[in-house]
Amino acid sequence: MPQENHDELILDQFTRQAKLFSAAPPITDEKALKMIRDAAAPSADDRFLDVACGGGIVACAFAPFVREAVGIDMTPAMLTEGRRVAAEKGLKNLAWQEGDARALPFAAESFTIVATRFSFHHFPDPAAVLGEMARVCAPGGRVVVVDTVVSEDPRKAAEFNRLERLRDPSHVRALSLREHRGLFLAAGLGLPRESFYALSDAVENLLARSFPKPKDGKEIRAIFEASAKDERLGIPVRCEGRRILYSYPIAILSAVRPQG
Repeated sequence: MPQENHDELILDQFTRQAKLFSAAPPITDEKALKMIRDAAAPSADDRFLDVACGGGIVACAFAPFVREAVGIDMTPAMLTEGRRVAAEKGLKNLAWQEGDARALPFAAESFTIVATRFSFHHFPDPAAVLGEMARVCAPGGRVVVVDTVVSEDPRKAAEFNRLERLRDPSHVRALSLREHRGLFLAAGLGLPRESFYALSDAVENLLARSFPKPKDGKEIRAIFEASAKDERLGIPVRCEGRRILYSYPIAILSAVRPQG
């Protein structure tokens, strides 16, 4: 798919998702946000960048612990949500910028923590984005990537990604843990430190904050139901009566940009 068409899908999906996504309990979970902060080890002298920041949840979670936090995203509606949340929390050290993660409009080595959450599976070239994150991170600073990780079984990974593309047409491909490690090594960041949590919810809630094509909702539910029996998605899924419960495995990957 041409990049401009993919960008249109992202703008369409996340303009519609902005308020729902930014308020969803699994997305705003404080324990998960603390795990991300712990991986980044922020201090009062740090300058923090949240790449593809969405509604600014991560940027707002870091702002009280750093000198300055900046959120950048290509979807104006998401940045509007970020500004609203920051104002509600009384955060004064936040800035917001519309821009492209593939070509960050910042000077080299201008941040000491550079993070992104739930974005890599939307990028056709995540390696290029990680390269940009490393470029704008100062030596000795931290680079943090948080995203869903798929099974190392290629068939299960392919089925999970097929499901996610049905649910969200802007999804490209979630990576396995091995692939994430490879990206860090290729970017010159070394093997990342790793921690994990589960993003758990009911499928009906997931679909309520997504915008699949109307005809695809039934198939999405059928895939989850089948996976509860045969594990085809490679993630925990179970049925409780008419409810379908799932857990997406989330990895927090952090590395220090080498000196020199």
